[in-house]
Amino acid sequence: MIMTPEAAFLKAQQQLHELITFALQASHDRLRIDLVERGLFSQLLQLGHSLLTAFVAQAGNGDVGDSTSAGHGQTCNRLPEPHSRPYRSIFGLLDIDRFVYGTREGQKIQSVPLDAVLGLPEGEFSYVLEEWAQRLCVQGSFAEAVQSLDDLLGLRPSVRSLENMNQTLAEEAGNFAANRPTPPVEEEEELLVLTADHKGVILRQTAAVVGSAQTTAEPREAPKQPHQPPKRGKKKMACVGAVYTIARHVRTPQQILDELQRKQRDRDRPKPCHKHVWAEMTRAIEDQVCVGRITLFGQMAKERLLRDPQSKKITICLYDGEKALWACWVEFLPDSVGILDLFHVLERLWKVAHCFHPEKSKASAEFVEQRLQQLLEGKVGYVIGGLRQMVTKHELKGAKRKLVLEAAQYYENNREHMKYDEYLAAGYPIGSGVAEGACRHLVKDRLEQTGMRWTVQGAQAMLYLRATYLNGDWAEFQDFRIAREQKRLYDHQAQEPQMEMAV
Repeated sequence: MIMTPEAAFLKAQQQLHELITFALQASHDRLRIDLVERGLFSQLLQLGHSLLTAFVAQAGNGDVGDSTSAGHGQTCNRLPEPHSRPYRSIFGLLDIDRFVYGTREGQKIQSVPLDAVLGLPEGEFSYVLEEWAQRLCVQGSFAEAVQSLDDLLGLRPSVRSLENMNQTLAEEAGNFAANRPTPPVEEEEELLVLTADHKGVILRQTAAVVGSAQTTAEPREAPKQPHQPPKRGKKKMACVGAVYTIARHVRTPQQILDELQRKQRDRDRPKPCHKHVWAEMTRAIEDQVCVGRITLFGQMAKERLLRDPQSKKITICLYDGEKALWACWVEFLPDSVGILDLFHVLERLWKVAHCFHPEKSKASAEFVEQRLQQLLEGKVGYVIGGLRQMVTKHELKGAKRKLVLEAAQYYENNREHMKYDEYLAAGYPIGSGVAEGACRHLVKDRLEQTGMRWTVQGAQAMLYLRATYLNGDWAEFQDFRIAREQKRLYDHQAQEPQMEMAV
């Protein structure tokens, strides 16, 4: 039954009266305030549904005559009976009946005037519900988002519908990232920093439906022996990048030692400005080129050009010792200052120290501090030579020998990017904490929640949307993607005869 605007508004007026009556009665009965709050919210949702129904009814039925333009010089005719479409709003489900227009051949629908007037989305879910649902999805699991929507709004979309919605929105997130405005020049600092790292994402072990984000059940496996650890599934790497500007901060080796070894916080450390993070799932093609990593470095190079079009800034690139990252650096950013992340250098030093001294011992701490100071003073060769001599002097064998020699070779391979004395004097950052944080916040905190398994496509979609959210661009992205969809759906109807709103 189609509700008239008068009937719909009358129902809303009755519900408003009931709402006021409830509040008055609650005051008389001295109800606890949280019970009143819940009761009001429940009735407000019902009132919202009635008012939204009245708004749709007020717009009419979409009848603009026997025929209308379908764009490109085509004319389409009104089909005999109104067609109904569901509209899932934050207030609940509405069934919208309206006339549609199509061609004579098969009566294919080509124009729906009422949809254009109301600005309806392409799918069943309202833009508001999509935005709220995906805001929940980028922070927690799809199942948790479903439960939250049910608890808060009494709505229960399926997990699969939220997964599909996530991927649909993610396609637009990529377009948004490519068109996002650059930060105001006056808010930028002197140094432009680009950093990248890798983080593993656990994939499904089954040939699941492509596009589904996470599995709900694992296949049965043969019983394992008690000593066998459970298999976590195959991993695919996500290449995570971050770009930001920062002010120079001149420091001494001693200040770095105090901060790292004695946990003396550097209160004068400048903060990154307009940090932008994103990630690309890596995937190899036939010639073994890693598409995701190349895509990310291409994006970083593009962002560098946008944020420093006149090449006035000094560009700093901070990576760990992974050869693939430095190969991309040579290809995309060879004229920048490449710096080996100090935290990865320090991590190896501690492992070496434990080959000679017990863990958590004073001797191991002194071992690390002595060599770290040498590295910070630019004496990389002394450290490399010293480690190799210690292997011989202490007659190390097996795993310990291998670990120490690998650390020495790691420093040797990256020696040209370990001029820490020069970097500190110039005020350059020497640690990729931003990349480490991005790997944790962007990837691990969402994609590595308990029991989650992903397809590459599903993981990429989530990373695009979560990056948009973490970058603080969520509201702007929603405006962007809604405007693009509305233009795609209804631009061809802009010149069609306008309906009169029902009165």
